Amino acid sequence: MFLIGRLVYLMIFCSEYYGNKAENLHERERDIKAARGKLLDANGTVLATNKSVCTISVIHNQMEEPEKVIAMLVKELGISEETARKRVEKVSSIERVKTNVAKETGDAIRAYGLSGVKVDEDYKRYYPYGTLASKVLGFTGADNQGILGLEVKYDEYLQGTNGKILTLTDARGIEIENAGESRLEPVNGYDLCLSLDYNIQMYCEQAAKKVCTKKSADSVSVIVMNPQNGELMAMVNYPEFDLNDPFTLVGDTGESVSAEEKQNLLNKMWRNQCISDTYEPGSTFKIITAAAALEEGVVKLDDAFFCPGYKIVEDRRIRCHKKGGHGSETFLDGIMNSCNPVFIEVGARVGVSDFFRKMSDFGLMNRTGIDVPGEASTIIHKEKNVGAVELATMSFGQSFQLSPIRLVSLAGSMINGGYSITPHFGVSAVSADGGLMKHFSYGKKERVVSKETSDLIRMALGKVVSEGTGHKASVKGFSVGAKTGTSEKLPRGNGKYIASTIGFAPVENPKVIALVRIDEPQGLYYGGTVAAPAIAALFENILPYLCKN
Repeated sequence: MFLIGRLVYLMIFCSEYYGNKAENLHERERDIKAARGKLLDANGTVLATNKSVCTISVIHNQMEEPEKVIAMLVKELGISEETARKRVEKVSSIERVKTNVAKETGDAIRAYGLSGVKVDEDYKRYYPYGTLASKVLGFTGADNQGILGLEVKYDEYLQGTNGKILTLTDARGIEIENAGESRLEPVNGYDLCLSLDYNIQMYCEQAAKKVCTKKSADSVSVIVMNPQNGELMAMVNYPEFDLNDPFTLVGDTGESVSAEEKQNLLNKMWRNQCISDTYEPGSTFKIITAAAALEEGVVKLDDAFFCPGYKIVEDRRIRCHKKGGHGSETFLDGIMNSCNPVFIEVGARVGVSDFFRKMSDFGLMNRTGIDVPGEASTIIHKEKNVGAVELATMSFGQSFQLSPIRLVSLAGSMINGGYSITPHFGVSAVSADGGLMKHFSYGKKERVVSKETSDLIRMALGKVVSEGTGHKASVKGFSVGAKTGTSEKLPRGNGKYIASTIGFAPVENPKVIALVRIDEPQGLYYGGTVAAPAIAALFENILPYLCKN
C-alpha cells in the first residue's frame, strides 16, 4: 500500500516536474543570436551595424571521426592542434570552439559534413566608418554586449532577445534522426536614432587632425551642440581608435608590453576626454562669471575699470595677459579684452557666498547627466576655504576644474535665453520597420539666468569676435560670438598649456555652439591664436551645412 501510494504521488502529483526533467535530459539547446540594433545618425546614416559570422561548436557523443574533426578545426580555424584536441575530447553536451568566425569559413566547415560539428549563425558588430566618433559610439564584446560609450548606455534597447533551437537526443546525448527540432525565433534589438550628424562629425575630425598635427598637440577635443535643446551634433577626441579593432593600440609599433601596461594604455585610448577629463577652463569661464555678476546686479556693461597690467589681491600680484595693461576700460571692454584685473574686481563685487550660490544655480556643481558613461564631476574648493585670492583666480577660470561638456552646457545656458539644458545623443529607439518604440526625454528646462542677461552675454561675445581677442573666430557672412581661453596645466611652471575657444552662431539666435580644446600645443599656445582659427574653420563648413538643411 505504501509503494502504491508513493507511485500515485510521483505519477500524478509530480508528473509535471519529472516530465520537465525528462525533457531537459533529452533536449539539447542552442542559441539563435538576435541581431543587435543599428546606430543611426541624425540623417539615418548607419554608424554601427552587424555582419553575419558563425559560432563553431563540437558535440563529443556525436563525433564518429574525432581525428578528422581535429585536423579540420586546425586547418580552417587556424588554432593549434592542442586546443582543437582539448575541445574535441572534452565530454560535454556541447563545446564551443570559436566565435566570430567569418561566414565563408563557417560554410567551408559545414561542407565537410562531419558528424558532431555544429555551425550556428551569429552576428558581429561592424562600424562602417572605422574610427568615426569611436569614444562616443563605443564597441561591443565577444557576446555582442555593449562595453563602451553609447553601446553600453543603450544596451537594453540595442541587444534584443536571443532565440533557441531545441533538438531531441537519446540517453547517450546523440541527436535522434528524423525527430525534428523546435525553434524559438529571436527578437532583434531596436535601432537607436542619434542627434550626432555624420557630416558635422567628419568636419570636426578633419579640423582636429589638422590642428593636432600642425601644433604637435597631445590631443584635441571638439564638441558641437545645439544650445537650444542640448542635442550633440559631434564630439571628437583626437586621436580616435578603430572600432573594428578596439584592442589594438593607436600607433602600436608592436613593442611588447606587459598585460597590465597594455590594459592601462587601452583605458587611456578609450577614454572620452570631453566627458571624463577635467581641466582649468581659463578665460572661457569668464562667460559664466559675467553672467553671475550681471544677474546679481553688481556690474553693468558700461561700468568703468582701470587695468595697469596686474591686480594686487592680499599678498599676491596677479597679472593680466597684457603686461602693459589695458588702461581705462568698461566692463564690456574687459570682456572683449579678456582682462583678468577687471574680472578679479567683478568677482570681488559678487563675493564668495553669492558666487557659489550662482554657480550652484547654474549647475556647475553637478554633472550634466549626458547619456555617455564616465562623466567627471567638477573639482572645486569648498566655500569655507575660499578667500580673496581663490575667488580672484576662480573669477577668470583658474584654481578649479570642470569637464569640457560641463563648460559647453553652462555656456549654452548663458546664450540660449537663459535655460538649463542636458547634453545628449540619444533621440529615440525604433523597430526595424521604423516604428517608434521609445522617445528619450531629458528633464524639464529651467531658467537659470534672465533673458536680459542672456541677451547681454550674446551681444558681448559677439563683440569679442568683431572687435576683441576672438577676432580669428570670425566667419564671413555669419555673426559669430566667442570667448577664448588659455590655461597652464599643473604643476605651474611646467610650460604645458591648454588652448581653447567656445564659439556660437548666429549671435541673434544661436543654433550651434562649439568648443575646441587643444591639449599641450607646441609653440604659440594662446586660445585666441590657435583655437579660435579652428572654430572659424569648423563654422565655415558647419554653418552653410546647417542653413542648407
